[in-house]
Amino acid sequence: MGKRFTASQEQLKPDAIYGSLLASKFINCLMLDGKKSVAQRIFYGALSEIKKRYPDDEAIEVFTRALENVKPSIEVRSKRVGGATYQVPTPVSSKRQQTLAIRWILAACRGKKGRQIHLSLADELLNAFRREGTAMTTRDNVHRMADANKAFAHFAW
Repeated sequence: MGKRFTASQEQLKPDAIYGSLLASKFINCLMLDGKKSVAQRIFYGALSEIKKRYPDDEAIEVFTRALENVKPSIEVRSKRVGGATYQVPTPVSSKRQQTLAIRWILAACRGKKGRQIHLSLADELLNAFRREGTAMTTRDNVHRMADANKAFAHFAW
């Protein structure tokens, strides 16, 4: 019996320039109102900005490493036991790790107003590559919260 695919997994094709499925997924998450060409222009503009600042490194490698750095390994989920609600630390699946990393990076660069989005995205990716920035702070806060609530780990389902 073969693998099952949802409609979105079947249709996801590697991006045109780098041939990366991860870049294609990121562009789709970056896209607003179905404007994929605008999202592609922003993404490739950010990668060209990274290439200007770090001519030695391959821009797609910086992007991939930045996402790897932001991925959380553990998160907290609410669990109701009796009348109380506990924040229970649980491991994160690899698909959710990727989704959260993309979401946090995009939220960080959309939260910075007053700059062109491709410059803001380039800054956030470079910060994540160096393990700094808003997205890394979000990841660290999630890990800190899980660590603070590890006494409730026995409630994990």
